[in-house]
Amino acid sequence: MVSLRFPFLFSQPTNHQYTTNPTHGTSRPISVAVAVATASATAAVAGIAAYRNHKHPFVENALNFLFANPSSSHVWASLSFADSSSATVVDSKTGVSFPSELGGSRKLLGIGLRKKRILGLKNIDVYAFGVYADHGDVKKLLREKYGNLSISELKENKEFNDDILEADISMTVRLQIIYSKLSIGSVRSAFEESVGSRLQKFGGSDNKELLQRFTSQFKDEYKIPRGSVIDLSKEPGHVLRTTIDGKEVGSIQSKLLCRSIMDLYFGEDPFDKKAKEDIELNLASLVQK
Repeated sequence: MVSLRFPFLFSQPTNHQYTTNPTHGTSRPISVAVAVATASATAAVAGIAAYRNHKHPFVENALNFLFANPSSSHVWASLSFADSSSATVVDSKTGVSFPSELGGSRKLLGIGLRKKRILGLKNIDVYAFGVYADHGDVKKLLREKYGNLSISELKENKEFNDDILEADISMTVRLQIIYSKLSIGSVRSAFEESVGSRLQKFGGSDNKELLQRFTSQFKDEYKIPRGSVIDLSKEPGHVLRTTIDGKEVGSIQSKLLCRSIMDLYFGEDPFDKKAKEDIELNLASLVQK
């Protein structure tokens, strides 16, 4: 397996800080980092030559993108692969890694961070999230209407974002727990507040039963230590399927619930605004491909 670094279409952080390892604290001083970077670059060049000699199509495309965009301002994400299915993207703010693809067809569109203010005093990092969409569904359902618009026009088109939320596009929001003291009861309470407000926004006040059906999936018996993964997947027919660490805990058919969940991450008032920008940019790119 070769580990290289390639640019993804994700927003660049506004503040430059040392990369922090979740288990080992802050990285060594910059002089050491430069030495490591030099050695890494040498290894990367060797890896590039080896892979180009084998004419690996996935690597070839990535390398072409890299060298065609030497001045790219996008954040650098870590991409480790033996083949395209093993590619991962590492969030520069948290060190959490996400697969670049789920299920063979759902492409990673953006990575964000859910923060929560405690007692009005400080923000804690609760979980990192990645948003995925089935590229085939995006093209099939949106290209006819939006295929003639440029990416910049699509980014400014509110109707485009509304159609994504409404359309029967298979999507997944993957949550990776960061806060080690988070309980399943806290997750349940947080969704009661956030999803409840969206259900009321899109469907009126008479949706308490639907909200209870969703939140009751997060039973006290489930443990979610740091590193646990919760997938909220929108399946064909507007079915929301919830899994915790790979185990399915519930499935609900509701277009209203699916829209409410997705709105948390790339709607009008998302948890992470920069992540929303990435998601919209990459969705627009999928329509144009």
